[in-house]
Amino acid sequence: MLHEKNIKNVVIVGGGTAGWMAAAAMSRLLIHPDINITLIESETIGTIGVGEATIPHITYFNDLLGLDEDDFVKQTNATFKLGIEFVDWDKIGNSYIHPFGEYGLDMEGLNFHHFWLRHQEMGHSESIDDYNLQIMAARAGKFQRPVNIANSPLSRIAYAFHFDATLYARFMRGFAEARGVRRIQGKVINANQNTETGFIESLDLEDGQKIDGEFFIDCTGFYGLLIEKTLQSGFEDWSEFLPCNRAVTVGSEKISDPIPYTRSTAKSAGWQWRIPLQSRTGNGYVYCADHISDDEAINTLIDGLDSSPLGDPRIIRFKTGIRKEPWKKNVLSLGLSGGFMEPLESTSIHLIQTAIARIMTHFPDRDFSQAVIDFYNEQTYREFCETRDFLILHYKATQREDSSFWRYCKNMSIPETLQNRINLYQDMAHVYRDGHELFGAISWFAVMHGQGLKPKSYHPTTNIMPSGELEKRMSDIRRTWANCLNQMPSHQSFIDNNCKAI
Repeated sequence: MLHEKNIKNVVIVGGGTAGWMAAAAMSRLLIHPDINITLIESETIGTIGVGEATIPHITYFNDLLGLDEDDFVKQTNATFKLGIEFVDWDKIGNSYIHPFGEYGLDMEGLNFHHFWLRHQEMGHSESIDDYNLQIMAARAGKFQRPVNIANSPLSRIAYAFHFDATLYARFMRGFAEARGVRRIQGKVINANQNTETGFIESLDLEDGQKIDGEFFIDCTGFYGLLIEKTLQSGFEDWSEFLPCNRAVTVGSEKISDPIPYTRSTAKSAGWQWRIPLQSRTGNGYVYCADHISDDEAINTLIDGLDSSPLGDPRIIRFKTGIRKEPWKKNVLSLGLSGGFMEPLESTSIHLIQTAIARIMTHFPDRDFSQAVIDFYNEQTYREFCETRDFLILHYKATQREDSSFWRYCKNMSIPETLQNRINLYQDMAHVYRDGHELFGAISWFAVMHGQGLKPKSYHPTTNIMPSGELEKRMSDIRRTWANCLNQMPSHQSFIDNNCKAI
């Protein structure tokens, strides 16, 4: 028997990726006969449902659920991902990969890139890419999971996935329903609030059903049925920093073995993604409607495909930013209903995942402590701001002035938090992770270096190491990394032998 203050009825409104991830996690963690989890979704509303790219943290979520990874990959038409390639971002003709793995080896307590910068100053020309196994494997079309070899780069391979978002939601749904989550097909037409507290007590469906609940999870996408239309949380708009406000998407035929990385190609008014799945390719053009028409964006997307399109292009409108109160009263917004960061660094599912982890850590009782709600909202806001700054860096650190869009980005004002990071890097190549933020020093270096920012100097204590010793270490690292690459199978053969889609 649960305590009388315990929440017994959780109602998730909306399916899709966010709704079914929440249902799956809660069905795994809220195991008690008196706790009921209900998910309401309408087949007439639909979801975004495009090819989705992720980051390595998703493996923690999979482990929490106890998923068999090979089965997960098969069921979602997935491929593996070692990083993101950025083409034409700092200037047309240049490209770089933001990898999931480390560069070289940190030495004497310092990040490896400081020693690489000194090595360059000594007259050596090896690319920083020659010291990163993930980049090398991505370029070579290779992949494997980590292997248990002490001190080997092969033991530290970090990876994520590309998958079909619709199939992923279906996979999560199967997991959740098998553990007791009740699905109701229907459309919510009204939320009934307590006249004194404003808390939502029940939902009216179009077919006449009334669904009672104590804690409501709003997964209704940009519409924000509960968090905004009912509770009027408000929205903090970040379009001045991230001006893209639309995306046009379409799938295309598979014409070759899938590459083990996402590709992002900068265009005149935004950027185009390419996400390889086992049976097809996901494509989209994220753009600013102030600088290009929808028809021009569609034509740009189609012209940029490397194979025939599958179906008609679909336009999605959005606004970058965050709800002012992602959790308000007894409603928690999750996924697109809580805020939107464009998928430039594949953070969408991660932000859902961390929100789920945060709410489970601070799961409420029927009193709904305002102190807990405030703390959750503060942590969520901070996470979104840190992600926002990292995305802005890609646009701001550019030499492009070939269109009105890129001229705006190059000259726009940016948050002081980001400017401080840029200043630190440009002065002495310093990068850092602030607390538990998503992107660490490797990521900040990869993008700053890849986008053409050049530091005036590097950490002075690297000069303590004798030059001969530094040259030997750098040579040893390159040789070791090359040997590891030779041992890796191709991405396609790894899939064929372990997790080919059904």
